[in-house]
Amino acid sequence: MDSIWLSGAEWVAVLRIGLGLWWLESWRHKDKKTWFQGGGIAWAADIATKHRWSAVRSGFDAVVAPRPRTMAYVVAYAELALGLGLIAGFLTPVALVAGLLLNAVYFTLMIHDWAEQGQNSMMALISLVGLFGMSWQSWSLDSALGLF
Repeated sequence: MDSIWLSGAEWVAVLRIGLGLWWLESWRHKDKKTWFQGGGIAWAADIATKHRWSAVRSGFDAVVAPRPRTMAYVVAYAELALGLGLIAGFLTPVALVAGLLLNAVYFTLMIHDWAEQGQNSMMALISLVGLFGMSWQSWSLDSALGLF
């Protein structure tokens, strides 16, 4: 692969690091006090109760609604872990798949609100490129440690 300035593997690493920064920003910009007191989950519950797919409504009621505080922590710290893991390139394939799943869950929840879909679509696309482009080959702890 010919490219300008960086190798192909380095360009894919740039995408991986950029995606990691995006996840880190998703974590950073949250009002943690409101989020951990149930604000984020209450917002999602409101959307889930009106969702056109009954599977989303019942899934939310079964998994998230009984444990809103725990789920708030899971979402927030998943974003932090994804950001740090992708920036450092540690367990990169795991982080890319986990991020793709988190985007898919959010994408499914917000399927009726197209204004919310751009960010998740782009993050999912970068995750796929990072995964299939093996973005852990350059500038990563995975590469330094000989993982994957």
